Amino acid sequence: MNQDGSKSDRSPVTGRMIPNPTLNTAAHLGQPTEDQKLLRWTEQDRARAAAFTQNDTWRVLRIVGEFVSGFDTLAGIGPAVTIFGSARVLEADPMYAAAQKVGQLLAKAGFATITGGGPGIMEAANRGAIEAGGISVGVNIELPAEQGINKYVNVPLNFRYFFVRKTMFVKYAEGFIIFPGGFGTLDELFGALTLMQTGKLANFPIVLFGSAFWEKLLDWLDSPLLVERKIDYTDRNMLIVTDDPVEAVQIMIDHHYRNELTGEEPGPRHVAWDLEPDKRPIKNIQTDQQEPQTKEPKTGEPEQPDGSGRES
Repeated sequence: MNQDGSKSDRSPVTGRMIPNPTLNTAAHLGQPTEDQKLLRWTEQDRARAAAFTQNDTWRVLRIVGEFVSGFDTLAGIGPAVTIFGSARVLEADPMYAAAQKVGQLLAKAGFATITGGGPGIMEAANRGAIEAGGISVGVNIELPAEQGINKYVNVPLNFRYFFVRKTMFVKYAEGFIIFPGGFGTLDELFGALTLMQTGKLANFPIVLFGSAFWEKLLDWLDSPLLVERKIDYTDRNMLIVTDDPVEAVQIMIDHHYRNELTGEEPGPRHVAWDLEPDKRPIKNIQTDQQEPQTKEPKTGEPEQPDGSGRES
C-alpha cells in the first residue's frame, strides 16, 4: 500500500513497477516472462527444441508452411503446363532437344513451364522456356542424392515433401506433357490418371511424348487392364500420344480455348480472354496455316476393329 492508502503498483517481491499486475502475472510473482523463457537458450533448451522439430506437431507446421510458400509463389504465374521426364537424359539425347523445343513453344504461346527443376528433361524444358523469354518454374525436392535446381529456372521452389510438390504440379497446370522417364515420371502420370478417373480432376490433357517409348505401356493398358475390365475405354482414352513438339503444345492451346468457350475452369486464369484471337495472351503456333487438326482423347469406345483405342 502507498502512504495515502492507495494500492501500490510495485511488485511485493522485486519492488519494481508493474503497470498492470493482472496482465503481468510472471513479474508479479517474480517468475520469468514468456519472452524471457522464449529467448533462454540452455543446453537443456537446445535438446528440447531439437527434439520438438522432429515430432509430428512441428512437422504439420512445416507442411503447412510449404503449401503456403508454394501457393504464394505460383498463384500469379498465369496459364501453365507441367513437363515431366527423366533426370538422366543427356544434352545429346534427341529427347532433350524435343523438351527444349516444347519449352520454347509454350513460352511463345504464353504458357509458363513447370518442371521438377532438376537435370535432364526438366532442364531442357526450363531452358527452352528461358530462351523464349517465358516463365520457367522449378519445383525441386529434397532427395538423398541432392539434385539441385538447374540454372534455367527463374521461379524456384524447394520442398521436403513429395505430396506438397505434386500438388503444385497439378494445381497450377492446365495439362501435362510427359517425356520418357522412370518411376518418378510414372508416379506423376498415374497420379494424374487416378485423379481424373475418380473425378478429382477434370479437363486435363495428358500428352505422352515419344510413341516408341510408351508403346509397351499402352499395350499393357489395352491388355490385360482394358480386356479384363480393370479400366474402361474412357480411362484408356485419357492419353494422347505424339512425337511432335508443335502438336504437343497445340493440344494445350486448343484445350485452353475450348475451356474458354465452354466456361469450364482448367486451372489458374490469365486476364482478357475476350480479346480477338490475334491479341490473346495464349497464341496459336501455326498462324500461316489453317487450324491444325490435333488428336483429341475420345470419350467413347475406340475405333474398331482392333479395339485398342490408341491415339498416336
